[in-house]
Parts: sequence; C-alpha cells; structure tokens
Amino acid sequence: MPFLYHGEMKYFTFNFLNKFSISHGVFCRKGGVSPKPWESLNLGGTNGDVRDNVIENRKRIFSVFQLEVNTIFDTWQVHGTNIICADRPRRLDETHPKADGILTNSSDITLFMRFADCVPLLFYDPVKGVIGIGHAGWMGTKDQIARKIVEVMVKNYHCRLSDIAVGIGPSIGPDHYEVGVDVFRQYEQVFRSEADEYFRYTNGKIYLDLWKANEIILRLAGIINIETCKICTGCNVEDWYSHRVENGRTGRFGVLLSLSRRENLGRIGSEDPKQYSASSRQY
Repeated sequence: MPFLYHGEMKYFTFNFLNKFSISHGVFCRKGGVSPKPWESLNLGGTNGDVRDNVIENRKRIFSVFQLEVNTIFDTWQVHGTNIICADRPRRLDETHPKADGILTNSSDITLFMRFADCVPLLFYDPVKGVIGIGHAGWMGTKDQIARKIVEVMVKNYHCRLSDIAVGIGPSIGPDHYEVGVDVFRQYEQVFRSEADEYFRYTNGKIYLDLWKANEIILRLAGIINIETCKICTGCNVEDWYSHRVENGRTGRFGVLLSLSRRENLGRIGSEDPKQYSASSRQY
C-alpha cells in the first residue's frame, strides 16, 4: 500500500487492515509543530520537547481519522511484557499505566503508542473484533511480547489463531542494529540453538534482526497471517525518528489503531514501501 497523506502529514498503512477500513496509521515525523531536534510530528513527552507541542501533534493525528483525543488509551512503555485489555479510554488527567501491549474490542477506544526504532506490532482479529498494539525493542522481543499478546487474545477474547493477523511496522533494520555479545547471550538463553537465526554477522560485528525475530516468534505462536513492511527507521531519518542513529536527540512517532471505520483514508502518495532500502539512506 502506498503511503497516505493528510495535509503535510504522511503515514504508512497495512494492506491487511485496509481491507477492513480499520482506522490506523504509522505516522512519519512530518506535519507537526515541534522544533529541531524533534522536528516535527513528535509524540514523545519525555525527551525534552514542550508538552503543548506534543498535545498539538497528537490532536493532528487524531483529526486525520475524525477521532476525539479523549478516546485514547495509551501507556508508559517500559520495554516489558505487561499487556492491558482496555475497556474504556484513559482519562487525559489519569496516570499512564506501565505496559507494552494494549488490546481492546471496543470501537469507543483508540489505541496509541510511540516509537523511535523499536518494532510496532499491530494485531487484528476481524472475527472477534479485537485490535492491539505491541512495543518490541530488543528486550520485548527477547521476552516474546508478540507471543504473549497472541496468548492474551486467545485467552481473554477467545480469538482463533487462524483469524489473527499481525503487521510488523517501521523500526530499526538489521543493517543498523549492532548489538553486543551480551545481547546475543541473553537471546541464546531463551531461544537456545534457534537464537542464531535472529542475528546477522558482518566484519566481526553482531546485528539483531528484529523483523525476522518477531516473524519467527509469531509463527511459532501459530500466526500465519503476518505483514512486514521492512522499513528501516535508521536508514530513513528524513521520515522516521531513530533513537540510535540520532544519538537519542530525537522524537517519537505515533501509531494509532481504532475499530472505528473510515472510508476516506487520505490522499494516496506515489511512494511504495517496497522502494525503501534497509541498507541505504535513499529510497
């Protein structure tokens, strides 16, 4: 699916969600009000940007889908595996719960998370009407948050594995994500001999492939419907925030997912995600 545009804002959508006209978007960094180094659609509230900028940026994203901001359910992401099943929005004056997975079956709730290299995981079961977002960095991937979200969908919402589809969104690619031996050893403790499949080795350096790791984890959990966009945030900082490439002085891009239906998705752009390179800063 090409990128979509709403004014200056640009966002990626998944084919499997577009089939159902589910309101969703993985938003690039363009079209907001934040100054450098957060330029410009920053949704991170703890990285030095002014709070009013973040609030305005959030409003702009919600306006794309004609959604009210007070329908939001978002969390304080802590690289863990806590998963919340939301049955009401989070009040805007309410403390963010600590969690890296959120699920709901309510069309009155808009799920929202923030990213800057970690993997956005979007879940949908069209039969049971359940959606979810997961946040998987190297720790969350190691602790298999993708599998745990699937298990909660099955247990709490009675979803069938064959009905669940998952999208793996823009994140740092294996060409940029160099890690130390300590990370490899931790993966080895969890995944044993299979751990080697999650890494690439170049010139004596170790690179973690978060896309492949999450794909394998999901398939081992019984998920067959997986769509991976393979867009590297580190390769494409013109469009995405990258904590690693920008040395921590950057923002967070927003991911929105709602069961509310929307027919007019926005202006279709000419860029195809397949044109993104995982080994180059160019399209």
